[in-house]
Amino acid sequence: MEREKNKELDQYKRAYFVGAGGIGMANLERYLMQNGFDIAGYDKTPSELTRQLEKEGADLTYVDEVMEIPEEFRNPEETLVVYTPAIPNDSPILNWFQENGFNVVKRSELLGKITRSSKSICVAGSHGKTTTCSMIANILRNSHIGCNAFLGGILRNIGSNLVMTPGSEWSIIEADEYDRSFHRLTPTIAVVTSVDPDHLDIYGDEEGYLEGFAHFTSLIKEGGTLLVHSGLKLKPRLKPGVKEMTYSGDKVGDWHAEDIKFGNGTITFTLVGPDVRIEGLEPGVPVEINIDNAVAAAAACLTAGATAEEVKRGLKEFRGAKRRFEIIMDGKDGRTVMIDDYAHSPNEVKASIQSVKKLYPGKKLTVIFQPHLYSRTRDFAPGFAAALSEADEVIMPEIYPARELPIPGVDSNLILKDVECGSKVYCERKDLLNLIKNRNFDIVMTLGAADIDVLIPSIVEILKGR
Repeated sequence: MEREKNKELDQYKRAYFVGAGGIGMANLERYLMQNGFDIAGYDKTPSELTRQLEKEGADLTYVDEVMEIPEEFRNPEETLVVYTPAIPNDSPILNWFQENGFNVVKRSELLGKITRSSKSICVAGSHGKTTTCSMIANILRNSHIGCNAFLGGILRNIGSNLVMTPGSEWSIIEADEYDRSFHRLTPTIAVVTSVDPDHLDIYGDEEGYLEGFAHFTSLIKEGGTLLVHSGLKLKPRLKPGVKEMTYSGDKVGDWHAEDIKFGNGTITFTLVGPDVRIEGLEPGVPVEINIDNAVAAAAACLTAGATAEEVKRGLKEFRGAKRRFEIIMDGKDGRTVMIDDYAHSPNEVKASIQSVKKLYPGKKLTVIFQPHLYSRTRDFAPGFAAALSEADEVIMPEIYPARELPIPGVDSNLILKDVECGSKVYCERKDLLNLIKNRNFDIVMTLGAADIDVLIPSIVEILKGR
């Protein structure tokens, strides 16, 4: 296809991605491939996502050795190199590019290059941003506006984390606070869903975390809009002419929900905003935590110029983002209900569990929660324990370390010892399937940002075999 004009990228024919299998890297690889770039890259291990990228045309390797770099990607004048902060500093491939005159940029820098000249809706928050961003993308992709959306999860409506509408002037960005990546963005409309402290290895403490979000709000373009959830500790730092508006899924804020009704597996509500009242909005994924997200998404899209009917249709047709309160088995055949959710902060875990309890009253809820990162476990163990205590049963494997080395004295028991529920058990990940084979469940919910989702097909097979 004809390449979209972008003066910061036009000089390159190719891009090499170090850490090519990350969900946030994949949408950029897809965007560049659809704009005529040749793509190659390295990742530590193959996955369903990397296999799909290879089918789409990416040349990927899983060996971190310089000899694995294709010859045509060894010209610094033609090849842009993109890396993720999760890649270790001693990566031979990354170091070779850095030492040989290539323009080596972080993922967030490339995202900034792509979106700098466009109008953009950027969604930030410690939780809720992937779902809200995906809702916005699903509304706008079928609207008269269109959009190019770079999502942090797979939009199930299209099976991809990239939405493209050639010629659209709007970019939709999931604004990630990790490594201060969102400080490279210049939003036209910014949404802040939540500011519960996270990534304290980066920000130090809650004050530093809030300062990071305050700086993000200072990047909104003059004449732009900030939509911020009511009641947050955030103190925005806005340019002159930027309009600040609040929202919530309750009767609070400039944009809010009224007349909320639950029933027959659906949620409906009335959206109320400045000179706006839209009745009968129905989120396609009917869980309580999505009311807030739907209000934010609708407000952002209406502010961008979408019509009320486009908003209603896009919300109702929304099928969710993969691993964001994804109902794997609905239990309608009398079998176990199974839900998977990426929730990885105490408030997210609590909200997810409470939503399940409200959706399936009277049923026993078993949560399989794998802690993600030693530092996050250390910093938030009491909060996780309190949140998990809302379940009926908790099964917890060992910590998923991701990019971290072990921290002395930090393990899953730091959380599990303070969980107060009917039943709790530590089970190493390698033994998890055998444990599931020997138990009966009403509802199984896998929670966390670890790789617990890799086991889902096997868990489903066990549950359906009963």
